[in-house]
Amino acid sequence: MNSPRLLPYPLPFTLLAGLFLILRAFSTIHAQEAEPYAWKAAAAAADISPINPMWMGGYAGRKAPFETVGEPLHAKALAIEDADGGRFVFITMDLIGVPIELRRAMETYAKETHQLAPERFLINASHTHSGPMIRVYRLGRGQGEPESVYDNVPDEEDALRARQTLDYMAGVEKKLRKIMDEAISHLEPAELSWARARCGFAMNRRTPEPGGGFKNFPNPAGPVDQEVPVLQVRAPETGELRAVLFGYACHATTLNGYEINSDWPGYAQRYFQEMHPGTVAMFLNGCSGDQNPYPRRLQAFAERHGIALATAVDAALETAPQPLEGPLKAALDWPELAYDTIPTRQELQERAQLPDRTDARYAEFLLRELDAAGSLPESYPLPIQVVRFDDTLTLAAIGGEVVVDYSLRLKKELGEKTSGPVWVAGYTNDVPGYIPSDRVLKEGGYEGASSMRHVRSTVHSSTWAPGVEQTVVDTVHRLFDGLK
Repeated sequence: MNSPRLLPYPLPFTLLAGLFLILRAFSTIHAQEAEPYAWKAAAAAADISPINPMWMGGYAGRKAPFETVGEPLHAKALAIEDADGGRFVFITMDLIGVPIELRRAMETYAKETHQLAPERFLINASHTHSGPMIRVYRLGRGQGEPESVYDNVPDEEDALRARQTLDYMAGVEKKLRKIMDEAISHLEPAELSWARARCGFAMNRRTPEPGGGFKNFPNPAGPVDQEVPVLQVRAPETGELRAVLFGYACHATTLNGYEINSDWPGYAQRYFQEMHPGTVAMFLNGCSGDQNPYPRRLQAFAERHGIALATAVDAALETAPQPLEGPLKAALDWPELAYDTIPTRQELQERAQLPDRTDARYAEFLLRELDAAGSLPESYPLPIQVVRFDDTLTLAAIGGEVVVDYSLRLKKELGEKTSGPVWVAGYTNDVPGYIPSDRVLKEGGYEGASSMRHVRSTVHSSTWAPGVEQTVVDTVHRLFDGLK
Protein backbone atom coordinates (compact mmCIF):
# COMPACT_ATOMS: atom_id res chain seq x y z
CA MET A 1 0.00 0.00 0.00
CA ASN A 2 1.34 3.41 -0.90
CA SER A 3 1.83 5.81 1.99
CA PRO A 4 0.39 9.29 1.68
CA ARG A 5 2.87 11.74 0.26
CA LEU A 6 3.98 14.47 2.69
CA LEU A 7 5.29 17.87 1.80
CA PRO A 8 9.05 17.89 2.31
CA TYR A 9 8.94 21.18 4.20
CA PRO A 10 6.21 22.85 6.21
CA LEU A 11 4.51 25.74 4.40
CA PRO A 12 5.44 29.20 5.69
CA PHE A 13 2.72 30.90 7.72
CA THR A 14 2.51 33.78 5.26
CA LEU A 15 1.81 31.37 2.43
CA LEU A 16 -0.86 29.59 4.48
CA ALA A 17 -2.42 32.93 5.31
CA GLY A 18 -2.33 33.93 1.67
CA LEU A 19 -4.05 30.72 0.59
CA PHE A 20 -6.69 31.22 3.27
CA LEU A 21 -7.43 34.72 2.03
CA ILE A 22 -7.65 33.53 -1.57
CA LEU A 23 -10.02 30.71 -0.63
CA ARG A 24 -12.16 33.10 1.41
CA ALA A 25 -12.30 35.50 -1.53
CA PHE A 26 -13.45 32.73 -3.87
CA SER A 27 -16.02 31.67 -1.28
CA THR A 28 -17.29 35.25 -0.99
CA ILE A 29 -17.57 35.62 -4.77
CA HIS A 30 -19.47 32.33 -5.02
CA ALA A 31 -21.80 33.37 -2.21
CA GLN A 32 -22.46 36.68 -3.97
CA GLU A 33 -23.22 34.88 -7.23
CA ALA A 34 -25.62 32.57 -5.42
CA GLU A 35 -27.59 35.42 -3.88
CA PRO A 36 -30.90 36.11 -5.68
CA TYR A 37 -31.38 39.36 -7.53
CA ALA A 38 -32.70 42.15 -5.32
CA TRP A 39 -36.27 42.49 -6.56
CA LYS A 40 -39.23 44.16 -4.91
CA ALA A 41 -42.81 43.23 -5.77
CA ALA A 42 -46.42 43.49 -4.63
CA ALA A 43 -49.86 42.65 -6.00
CA ALA A 44 -53.36 44.04 -5.57
CA ALA A 45 -56.85 43.12 -6.81
CA ALA A 46 -60.33 44.60 -7.20
CA ASP A 47 -63.76 43.25 -8.16
CA ILE A 48 -64.97 44.85 -11.41
CA SER A 49 -68.21 42.94 -11.84
CA PRO A 50 -70.99 45.22 -13.12
CA ILE A 51 -73.83 46.00 -10.74
CA ASN A 52 -76.34 47.77 -12.96
CA PRO A 53 -77.99 46.09 -15.97
CA MET A 54 -75.75 46.12 -19.04
CA TRP A 55 -75.57 44.45 -22.41
CA MET A 56 -72.86 41.85 -22.71
CA GLY A 57 -69.90 41.67 -25.08
CA GLY A 58 -68.69 38.80 -27.18
CA TYR A 59 -71.69 37.27 -28.94
CA ALA A 60 -74.06 38.95 -31.37
CA GLY A 61 -76.88 36.55 -30.59
CA ARG A 62 -77.77 37.95 -27.18
CA LYS A 63 -81.04 39.86 -27.09
CA ALA A 64 -81.05 41.40 -23.62
CA PRO A 65 -78.78 42.65 -20.80
CA PHE A 66 -77.20 40.25 -18.34
CA GLU A 67 -79.39 38.64 -15.69
CA THR A 68 -77.06 37.51 -12.91
CA VAL A 69 -73.42 37.56 -11.82
CA GLY A 70 -71.79 34.15 -11.47
CA GLU A 71 -68.01 33.94 -11.19
CA PRO A 72 -66.96 37.57 -10.49
CA LEU A 73 -64.75 39.66 -12.74
CA HIS A 74 -61.49 41.01 -11.33
CA ALA A 75 -58.74 43.44 -12.22
CA LYS A 76 -55.32 42.78 -10.72
CA ALA A 77 -51.96 44.52 -10.64
CA LEU A 78 -48.45 43.20 -10.07
CA ALA A 79 -45.81 45.87 -9.49
CA ILE A 80 -42.13 44.93 -9.81
CA GLU A 81 -39.06 47.01 -8.99
CA ASP A 82 -35.49 46.05 -9.93
CA ALA A 83 -32.31 46.76 -7.98
CA ASP A 84 -31.86 50.07 -9.80
CA GLY A 85 -35.33 51.30 -8.88
CA GLY A 86 -36.81 50.62 -12.32
CA ARG A 87 -40.47 49.69 -12.09
CA PHE A 88 -42.97 47.79 -14.19
CA VAL A 89 -46.66 47.08 -13.57
CA PHE A 90 -48.66 44.19 -15.04
CA ILE A 91 -52.43 44.78 -15.07
CA THR A 92 -54.84 41.98 -15.96
CA MET A 93 -58.61 42.22 -16.37
CA ASP A 94 -61.41 39.69 -16.71
CA LEU A 95 -62.90 41.58 -19.65
CA ILE A 96 -63.31 40.91 -23.35
CA GLY A 97 -60.70 43.47 -24.37
CA VAL A 98 -58.73 46.61 -23.60
CA PRO A 99 -60.35 49.76 -25.01
CA ILE A 100 -57.71 52.11 -26.37
CA GLU A 101 -59.32 54.96 -24.41
CA LEU A 102 -58.65 53.08 -21.17
CA ARG A 103 -55.05 52.45 -22.13
CA ARG A 104 -54.48 56.14 -22.93
CA ALA A 105 -56.14 57.30 -19.72
CA MET A 106 -53.94 54.96 -17.67
CA GLU A 107 -50.84 56.21 -19.49
CA THR A 108 -51.59 59.73 -18.31
CA TYR A 109 -52.31 58.61 -14.76
CA ALA A 110 -49.24 56.36 -14.50
CA LYS A 111 -46.95 59.12 -15.72
CA GLU A 112 -48.39 61.90 -13.57
CA THR A 113 -48.80 59.85 -10.38
CA HIS A 114 -45.99 57.29 -10.47
CA GLN A 115 -43.59 58.66 -13.10
CA LEU A 116 -44.12 55.48 -15.11
CA ALA A 117 -43.38 55.83 -18.81
CA PRO A 118 -45.91 54.20 -21.20
CA GLU A 119 -43.61 51.24 -21.83
CA ARG A 120 -43.43 50.55 -18.08
CA PHE A 121 -46.87 49.00 -17.69
CA LEU A 122 -49.21 46.83 -19.69
CA ILE A 123 -52.90 45.94 -19.58
CA ASN A 124 -54.04 42.49 -20.67
CA ALA A 125 -57.58 41.16 -21.09
CA SER A 126 -58.67 37.57 -20.44
CA HIS A 127 -61.16 37.92 -23.32
CA THR A 128 -64.11 36.44 -21.47
CA HIS A 129 -67.23 36.46 -23.64
CA SER A 130 -69.41 36.55 -20.55
CA GLY A 131 -68.51 40.06 -19.46
CA PRO A 132 -70.11 43.44 -20.13
CA MET A 133 -70.05 45.40 -23.35
CA ILE A 134 -67.08 47.72 -22.82
CA ARG A 135 -66.75 49.67 -26.08
CA VAL A 136 -68.69 52.39 -27.80
CA TYR A 137 -67.96 54.29 -30.98
CA ARG A 138 -68.15 57.89 -32.00
CA LEU A 139 -68.38 58.77 -35.64
CA GLY A 140 -65.85 61.12 -37.12
CA ARG A 141 -62.84 59.71 -35.22
CA GLY A 142 -64.06 60.51 -31.74
CA GLN A 143 -66.66 63.19 -32.39
CA GLY A 144 -70.36 63.00 -31.66
CA GLU A 145 -72.50 61.11 -29.19
CA PRO A 146 -71.43 57.59 -28.17
CA GLU A 147 -73.30 54.72 -29.79
CA SER A 148 -73.44 51.00 -29.14
CA VAL A 149 -71.09 48.76 -31.10
CA TYR A 150 -73.55 45.86 -31.36
CA ASP A 151 -76.34 45.43 -33.87
CA ASN A 152 -78.38 43.39 -31.40
CA VAL A 153 -79.03 46.42 -29.17
CA PRO A 154 -82.42 47.91 -30.13
CA ASP A 155 -82.14 51.33 -31.79
CA GLU A 156 -84.22 53.03 -29.10
CA GLU A 157 -81.81 51.78 -26.42
CA ASP A 158 -78.60 52.46 -28.31
CA ALA A 159 -77.56 55.76 -26.73
CA LEU A 160 -78.66 54.63 -23.25
CA ARG A 161 -76.60 51.44 -23.41
CA ALA A 162 -73.60 53.35 -24.71
CA ARG A 163 -73.76 55.75 -21.77
CA GLN A 164 -74.03 52.81 -19.38
CA THR A 165 -70.88 51.36 -20.92
CA LEU A 166 -69.02 54.65 -20.49
CA ASP A 167 -70.15 54.87 -16.85
CA TYR A 168 -69.02 51.31 -16.19
CA MET A 169 -65.62 51.84 -17.82
CA ALA A 170 -65.11 55.03 -15.81
CA GLY A 171 -65.53 52.87 -12.72
CA VAL A 172 -63.07 50.30 -14.06
CA GLU A 173 -60.51 53.04 -14.67
CA LYS A 174 -60.83 54.20 -11.06
CA LYS A 175 -60.24 50.66 -9.84
CA LEU A 176 -57.22 50.23 -12.11
CA ARG A 177 -55.76 53.40 -10.62
CA LYS A 178 -56.44 52.06 -7.15
CA ILE A 179 -54.78 48.67 -7.65
CA MET A 180 -51.79 50.30 -9.35
CA ASP A 181 -51.44 52.63 -6.36
CA GLU A 182 -51.77 49.78 -3.88
CA ALA A 183 -49.27 47.51 -5.62
CA ILE A 184 -46.64 50.23 -5.95
CA SER A 185 -47.12 51.51 -2.40
CA HIS A 186 -46.67 48.01 -0.93
CA LEU A 187 -43.50 47.01 -2.78
CA GLU A 188 -41.32 44.77 -0.61
CA PRO A 189 -38.29 42.50 -1.16
CA ALA A 190 -39.12 39.45 -3.26
CA GLU A 191 -37.62 36.63 -5.26
CA LEU A 192 -38.82 36.26 -8.86
CA SER A 193 -38.56 33.12 -10.95
CA TRP A 194 -40.04 31.58 -14.08
CA ALA A 195 -41.29 28.07 -14.72
CA ARG A 196 -43.59 26.35 -17.17
CA ALA A 197 -45.95 23.41 -17.63
CA ARG A 198 -48.55 22.39 -20.19
CA CYS A 199 -52.33 22.28 -20.40
CA GLY A 200 -54.48 20.57 -22.99
CA PHE A 201 -58.02 21.93 -23.35
CA ALA A 202 -57.20 24.54 -26.03
CA MET A 203 -57.65 23.41 -29.63
CA ASN A 204 -57.36 25.17 -32.97
CA ARG A 205 -60.80 26.17 -34.18
CA ARG A 206 -60.10 26.75 -37.91
CA THR A 207 -61.28 23.63 -39.71
CA PRO A 208 -61.04 23.42 -43.53
CA GLU A 209 -64.31 22.69 -45.31
CA PRO A 210 -64.43 20.25 -48.24
CA GLY A 211 -65.67 22.90 -50.66
CA GLY A 212 -63.13 25.49 -49.56
CA GLY A 213 -63.05 27.97 -46.74
CA PHE A 214 -62.88 27.42 -42.98
CA LYS A 215 -65.50 26.89 -40.32
CA ASN A 216 -65.32 27.50 -36.58
CA PHE A 217 -64.99 23.90 -35.46
CA PRO A 218 -62.46 21.95 -33.35
CA ASN A 219 -59.42 21.04 -35.46
CA PRO A 220 -57.09 18.65 -33.59
CA ALA A 221 -54.59 18.87 -36.46
CA GLY A 222 -54.31 22.66 -36.30
CA PRO A 223 -51.46 24.58 -34.64
CA VAL A 224 -51.66 25.17 -30.88
CA ASP A 225 -49.48 26.49 -28.06
CA GLN A 226 -50.14 24.41 -24.97
CA GLU A 227 -47.41 25.98 -22.83
CA VAL A 228 -48.33 27.49 -19.45
CA PRO A 229 -45.66 30.06 -18.52
CA VAL A 230 -45.58 31.06 -14.85
CA LEU A 231 -43.87 34.02 -13.22
CA GLN A 232 -43.80 33.45 -9.47
CA VAL A 233 -43.17 35.94 -6.67
CA ARG A 234 -41.95 34.62 -3.33
CA ALA A 235 -40.85 36.03 0.02
CA PRO A 236 -37.01 36.04 0.18
CA GLU A 237 -36.58 34.40 3.59
CA THR A 238 -39.47 31.98 3.85
CA GLY A 239 -40.14 31.17 0.18
CA GLU A 240 -43.82 31.92 0.78
CA LEU A 241 -45.68 32.28 -2.52
CA ARG A 242 -47.13 35.78 -2.83
CA ALA A 243 -48.23 36.01 -6.46
CA VAL A 244 -48.23 34.15 -9.76
CA LEU A 245 -48.67 35.57 -13.25
CA PHE A 246 -49.50 32.76 -15.65
CA GLY A 247 -50.49 32.50 -19.29
CA TYR A 248 -52.28 30.26 -21.76
CA ALA A 249 -53.35 30.65 -25.39
CA CYS A 250 -57.09 30.06 -25.58
CA HIS A 251 -60.34 31.96 -26.06
CA ALA A 252 -62.50 32.36 -22.96
CA THR A 253 -65.62 31.15 -24.74
CA THR A 254 -66.86 28.17 -22.77
CA LEU A 255 -70.02 29.99 -21.68
CA ASN A 256 -72.53 31.93 -23.76
CA GLY A 257 -75.55 32.72 -21.58
CA TYR A 258 -76.81 35.82 -19.80
CA GLU A 259 -74.67 35.44 -16.69
CA ILE A 260 -71.66 37.65 -16.01
CA ASN A 261 -68.83 35.17 -15.64
CA SER A 262 -65.04 35.27 -15.92
CA ASP A 263 -65.15 31.80 -17.54
CA TRP A 264 -62.25 29.37 -17.15
CA PRO A 265 -59.59 32.10 -16.58
CA GLY A 266 -61.55 33.31 -13.56
CA TYR A 267 -62.05 29.80 -12.22
CA ALA A 268 -58.35 29.04 -12.71
CA GLN A 269 -57.35 32.10 -10.70
CA ARG A 270 -59.84 31.37 -7.93
CA TYR A 271 -58.98 27.70 -7.64
CA PHE A 272 -55.26 28.43 -7.50
CA GLN A 273 -55.79 31.05 -4.80
CA GLU A 274 -57.88 28.61 -2.79
CA MET A 275 -55.06 26.06 -2.98
CA HIS A 276 -52.53 28.76 -2.02
CA PRO A 277 -54.18 31.08 0.53
CA GLY A 278 -52.72 34.57 0.52
CA THR A 279 -51.48 34.31 -3.06
CA VAL A 280 -52.70 36.62 -5.83
CA ALA A 281 -53.16 34.68 -9.09
CA MET A 282 -53.20 36.64 -12.36
CA PHE A 283 -53.96 35.44 -15.90
CA LEU A 284 -52.19 36.83 -18.99
CA ASN A 285 -53.90 35.75 -22.22
CA GLY A 286 -51.67 34.43 -24.98
CA CYS A 287 -51.94 34.27 -28.79
CA SER A 288 -55.37 32.69 -28.73
CA GLY A 289 -57.11 34.31 -31.69
CA ASP A 290 -57.74 30.94 -33.35
CA GLN A 291 -57.92 28.77 -30.22
CA ASN A 292 -61.06 27.63 -28.41
CA PRO A 293 -61.65 25.64 -25.21
CA TYR A 294 -63.12 22.22 -25.81
CA PRO A 295 -65.57 20.95 -24.75
CA ARG A 296 -67.76 24.04 -24.39
CA ARG A 297 -71.17 25.45 -23.50
CA LEU A 298 -71.64 23.95 -20.05
CA GLN A 299 -70.86 25.50 -16.68
CA ALA A 300 -69.14 22.28 -15.66
CA PHE A 301 -66.72 22.58 -18.57
CA ALA A 302 -65.70 26.11 -17.58
CA GLU A 303 -64.99 24.90 -14.07
CA ARG A 304 -63.09 21.83 -15.29
CA HIS A 305 -60.92 23.93 -17.61
CA GLY A 306 -60.22 26.26 -14.71
CA ILE A 307 -59.16 23.34 -12.54
CA ALA A 308 -56.99 21.98 -15.35
CA LEU A 309 -55.16 25.28 -15.77
CA ALA A 310 -54.75 25.84 -12.03
CA THR A 311 -53.32 22.33 -11.79
CA ALA A 312 -50.90 23.11 -14.63
CA VAL A 313 -49.69 26.17 -12.74
CA ASP A 314 -49.15 23.99 -9.68
CA ALA A 315 -47.25 21.52 -11.87
CA ALA A 316 -44.99 24.34 -13.05
CA LEU A 317 -44.19 25.16 -9.43
CA GLU A 318 -42.99 21.57 -8.98
CA THR A 319 -40.25 22.06 -11.58
CA ALA A 320 -36.86 23.67 -10.99
CA PRO A 321 -37.59 27.41 -11.36
CA GLN A 322 -35.39 29.76 -13.33
CA PRO A 323 -34.44 32.73 -11.10
CA LEU A 324 -35.06 36.03 -12.85
CA GLU A 325 -32.26 38.57 -13.10
CA GLY A 326 -32.34 42.29 -13.70
CA PRO A 327 -32.34 45.00 -14.67
CA LEU A 328 -35.85 45.01 -16.06
CA LYS A 329 -36.07 46.78 -19.42
CA ALA A 330 -39.12 47.58 -21.54
CA ALA A 331 -39.96 49.10 -24.91
CA LEU A 332 -43.26 49.97 -26.62
CA ASP A 333 -44.15 50.97 -30.16
CA TRP A 334 -47.30 51.44 -32.24
CA PRO A 335 -46.52 50.37 -35.84
CA GLU A 336 -49.14 51.19 -38.44
CA LEU A 337 -50.85 48.10 -39.86
CA ALA A 338 -52.02 48.90 -43.37
CA TYR A 339 -55.49 48.08 -44.64
CA ASP A 340 -55.97 46.43 -48.00
CA THR A 341 -57.91 48.20 -50.75
CA ILE A 342 -59.97 51.07 -49.28
CA PRO A 343 -63.54 50.95 -50.65
CA THR A 344 -64.94 53.91 -52.56
CA ARG A 345 -68.23 55.58 -51.69
CA GLN A 346 -69.91 53.89 -54.65
CA GLU A 347 -68.65 50.48 -53.58
CA LEU A 348 -69.94 51.05 -50.06
CA GLN A 349 -73.32 52.17 -51.38
CA GLU A 350 -73.56 48.97 -53.40
CA ARG A 351 -72.52 46.84 -50.42
CA ALA A 352 -75.16 48.55 -48.28
CA GLN A 353 -77.81 46.97 -50.54
CA LEU A 354 -76.52 43.42 -50.14
CA PRO A 355 -78.91 40.80 -48.73
CA ASP A 356 -76.25 39.81 -46.16
CA ARG A 357 -77.21 42.25 -43.43
CA THR A 358 -73.86 41.95 -41.65
CA ASP A 359 -72.06 43.20 -44.76
CA ALA A 360 -74.76 45.78 -45.41
CA ARG A 361 -74.70 47.20 -41.88
CA TYR A 362 -70.95 47.53 -41.88
CA ALA A 363 -71.05 49.30 -45.23
CA GLU A 364 -73.65 51.68 -43.80
CA PHE A 365 -71.37 52.27 -40.81
CA LEU A 366 -68.40 53.06 -43.08
CA LEU A 367 -70.56 55.42 -45.13
CA ARG A 368 -71.54 57.31 -41.99
CA GLU A 369 -67.89 57.48 -40.94
CA LEU A 370 -66.92 58.70 -44.39
CA ASP A 371 -69.54 61.46 -44.18
CA ALA A 372 -68.47 62.47 -40.65
CA ALA A 373 -64.68 62.32 -41.03
CA GLY A 374 -64.29 62.97 -44.74
CA SER A 375 -62.18 59.86 -45.34
CA LEU A 376 -61.57 56.32 -44.15
CA PRO A 377 -58.35 55.40 -42.33
CA GLU A 378 -55.59 53.73 -44.33
CA SER A 379 -53.92 52.03 -41.35
CA TYR A 380 -54.24 51.29 -37.65
CA PRO A 381 -51.56 51.70 -34.92
CA LEU A 382 -51.15 48.39 -33.07
CA PRO A 383 -49.39 48.37 -29.67
CA ILE A 384 -46.40 46.04 -29.42
CA GLN A 385 -44.41 45.79 -26.19
CA VAL A 386 -41.29 43.88 -25.19
CA VAL A 387 -40.24 43.36 -21.57
CA ARG A 388 -36.88 41.80 -20.67
CA PHE A 389 -35.66 40.49 -17.32
CA ASP A 390 -32.02 40.80 -18.38
CA ASP A 391 -31.37 37.63 -20.39
CA THR A 392 -33.44 35.34 -18.15
CA LEU A 393 -36.96 36.02 -19.55
CA THR A 394 -38.43 37.94 -22.47
CA LEU A 395 -42.11 38.83 -22.81
CA ALA A 396 -43.47 40.03 -26.15
CA ALA A 397 -46.99 41.46 -25.70
CA ILE A 398 -49.02 42.27 -28.81
CA GLY A 399 -52.32 44.09 -29.16
CA GLY A 400 -55.35 42.52 -30.78
CA GLU A 401 -56.62 38.97 -31.09
CA VAL A 402 -53.33 37.52 -32.23
CA VAL A 403 -53.44 34.04 -33.78
CA VAL A 404 -51.18 31.29 -32.45
CA ASP A 405 -48.73 31.46 -35.38
CA TYR A 406 -47.16 34.55 -33.80
CA SER A 407 -46.35 32.77 -30.57
CA LEU A 408 -44.83 29.75 -32.29
CA ARG A 409 -42.74 31.91 -34.61
CA LEU A 410 -41.54 34.48 -32.10
CA LYS A 411 -40.58 31.91 -29.47
CA LYS A 412 -38.40 30.22 -32.07
CA GLU A 413 -36.84 33.38 -33.53
CA LEU A 414 -36.28 35.26 -30.28
CA GLY A 415 -35.13 32.02 -28.69
CA GLU A 416 -32.17 32.08 -31.07
CA LYS A 417 -31.17 35.48 -29.66
CA THR A 418 -31.46 34.85 -25.94
CA SER A 419 -30.53 32.11 -23.50
CA GLY A 420 -33.71 32.68 -21.50
CA PRO A 421 -37.29 31.61 -22.26
CA VAL A 422 -39.64 33.64 -24.46
CA TRP A 423 -43.27 34.34 -23.52
CA VAL A 424 -45.67 35.76 -26.10
CA ALA A 425 -49.03 37.33 -25.20
CA GLY A 426 -51.88 38.85 -27.18
CA TYR A 427 -54.86 40.97 -26.07
CA THR A 428 -52.54 43.60 -24.61
CA ASN A 429 -53.00 47.39 -24.42
CA ASP A 430 -55.62 47.52 -27.20
CA VAL A 431 -57.85 44.89 -28.82
CA PRO A 432 -59.05 46.37 -32.13
CA GLY A 433 -59.89 42.99 -33.68
CA TYR A 434 -58.11 39.95 -35.05
CA ILE A 435 -54.45 40.04 -36.08
CA PRO A 436 -54.04 37.18 -38.54
CA SER A 437 -50.74 35.70 -39.66
CA ASP A 438 -50.01 35.76 -43.37
CA ARG A 439 -51.19 32.14 -43.54
CA VAL A 440 -54.52 32.92 -41.92
CA LEU A 441 -54.92 36.13 -43.92
CA LYS A 442 -54.43 34.20 -47.15
CA GLU A 443 -56.75 31.41 -46.09
CA GLY A 444 -59.48 33.86 -45.10
CA GLY A 445 -62.33 32.74 -42.91
CA TYR A 446 -63.44 34.47 -39.73
CA GLU A 447 -60.05 35.36 -38.22
CA GLY A 448 -58.58 36.27 -41.60
CA ALA A 449 -61.32 38.42 -43.09
CA SER A 450 -64.99 38.29 -42.11
CA SER A 451 -64.49 39.22 -38.45
CA MET A 452 -63.62 42.78 -39.50
CA ARG A 453 -67.32 43.33 -40.24
CA HIS A 454 -68.20 42.77 -36.59
CA VAL A 455 -65.86 45.41 -35.12
CA ARG A 456 -67.41 48.85 -34.96
CA SER A 457 -65.57 50.25 -31.97
CA THR A 458 -62.70 50.63 -34.45
CA VAL A 459 -63.15 51.87 -38.00
CA HIS A 460 -61.66 49.07 -40.07
CA SER A 461 -61.78 50.28 -43.66
CA SER A 462 -60.94 46.86 -45.05
CA THR A 463 -59.17 43.63 -44.20
CA TRP A 464 -55.46 43.89 -43.34
CA ALA A 465 -53.06 44.19 -46.24
CA PRO A 466 -50.62 41.35 -46.99
CA GLY A 467 -47.47 41.67 -44.90
CA VAL A 468 -49.20 42.36 -41.58
CA GLU A 469 -47.35 39.46 -39.96
CA GLN A 470 -43.93 40.74 -40.98
CA THR A 471 -44.75 44.23 -39.70
CA VAL A 472 -45.58 42.80 -36.28
CA VAL A 473 -42.62 40.41 -36.16
CA ASP A 474 -40.13 43.03 -37.36
CA THR A 475 -41.32 45.43 -34.66
CA VAL A 476 -40.88 42.79 -31.95
CA HIS A 477 -37.34 42.06 -33.15
CA ARG A 478 -36.46 45.76 -33.29
CA LEU A 479 -37.70 46.39 -29.77
CA PHE A 480 -35.96 43.26 -28.49
CA ASP A 481 -32.65 44.24 -30.10
CA GLY A 482 -32.90 47.73 -28.65
CA LEU A 483 -33.09 46.33 -25.11
CA LYS A 484 -29.89 44.30 -25.24
